[in-house]
Amino acid sequence: MDTEKQHTGACKPEVGRGCAFCNCGSEPEAKLCDGCFKLHETPWLEEYPVNVPTDIVEVRFKNTRRAFYQNANNLPLKRGDIVAVEASPGHDIGVVSLTGDLVARQMRRTGFNPFNGEYKKIYRKAKPYDIEKWQEAIALEHETMIASRQIAADMGLNMKIGDVEYQGDKIKAIFYYIADERVDFRELIKVFAERFHIRIEMKQIGARQEAGRIGGLGACGRELCCASWMSSFSSVTTGAARVQDISLNPQKLAGQCSKLKCCMMYEYDTYVDARREFPRLREPLQAAEGEWYLVKSDVLAGTMTFSSSKDAMVNVTTLPVSRVREIMALNRQGKKVERLQDADDIRPTVEEPTYRSEEDSITRFDQAKRRSKRGGRNNKGRGGERPQQNGGDNDRREASGEERQRRPQRPNNGGNGGERPRGNNPGGNNNAPRENNGSREGGNGGNRNRNNRRRRGNGGNGNNGGGSNGNGGTPQNQ
Repeated sequence: MDTEKQHTGACKPEVGRGCAFCNCGSEPEAKLCDGCFKLHETPWLEEYPVNVPTDIVEVRFKNTRRAFYQNANNLPLKRGDIVAVEASPGHDIGVVSLTGDLVARQMRRTGFNPFNGEYKKIYRKAKPYDIEKWQEAIALEHETMIASRQIAADMGLNMKIGDVEYQGDKIKAIFYYIADERVDFRELIKVFAERFHIRIEMKQIGARQEAGRIGGLGACGRELCCASWMSSFSSVTTGAARVQDISLNPQKLAGQCSKLKCCMMYEYDTYVDARREFPRLREPLQAAEGEWYLVKSDVLAGTMTFSSSKDAMVNVTTLPVSRVREIMALNRQGKKVERLQDADDIRPTVEEPTYRSEEDSITRFDQAKRRSKRGGRNNKGRGGERPQQNGGDNDRREASGEERQRRPQRPNNGGNGGERPRGNNPGGNNNAPRENNGSREGGNGGNRNRNNRRRRGNGGNGNNGGGSNGNGGTPQNQ
């Protein structure tokens, strides 16, 4: 089917029925939209000839409502035809979903039984007049549902109206609701009849049926099973989660209907059959090295995991079920095994490649740079000459021992050639007047002595190698 043309222009798709209404021509018509309806089926026997001729066909209506009707007039029906079928009262419009041999298989699967042993009949294929009236009835469904919810809330009824389905001839509507307890809606029906001027039918459904009618996506990312293929529901209990070793978390075990997920029963039988091979451990396993406690069982793999501590995962060992049965038989005889694992079950250890620790460090290059910078600063401080700034402030630091040893010894009378008399100035006062004898051409002894005085603070008390008192200058004669 070409569904793209049905969704463009004047074609209005109806998701609940899986069809599209087209008003392009002079008369309205409805076309099939595959994949846009609930409980869609695959006609895998459609290409094969019919083995058992039958006049029963399956007709689907809105969302998950389906029924089986008899083709009493022998109409040439095929999958996708829109037909007018018998209803009480009046008639309804539906779409043929299955024909041929698959109808009997579907009836057996769903457990369908006709009312009083008689099937309702198919009147005719839908005419343009039927389709136009059907389209008008569908347009009223959403507004009717919103108004009915408001009326039920004003009357204080503990119920939730989840869906409204109009009959094809627009003389009757089915109100689907869910409620936790029995609801007396006799007065509600009277209000609905006066408000909407139609026949009212109230139908209570469960939470799973409501989720199937509304549809959606499950936690697996696929369409809900109740909306795609599941037509009958089985009871689900927390025992299914315990058998499959699923965490008993209500938020994870519940589906969109707030009930336990139906998919928990899909693999339940497989887990029950696999658990029959597992022994029941009431006491820990006895071994020469101590007691071993069961901490986990892998049902599908057929293994059981034990720990040497009852309260923690210590020395975890995984054993097959056969080995556990063997150890239990020896423990019943009062014997202890030397080790839990059998010699055949011990796997050889695989040597993993080792790497140098230097390659794992991301700062191994930064450390070398720090060493080189630190060494450069020391060498520069020891051997290099620093420029004098602001009158030799950098030279105020004390010279190291090596620097003093390298400095040549100067004679007592070198430099300016003066010697201070000890009797006149025994304290070596720096403020004493001195005389420049003009003997600076002999060297820079005076400058060095002045620099040394700056380094030592009160340099008059120190012996600076060449001079006796370290002043380097000759005081004035008194």
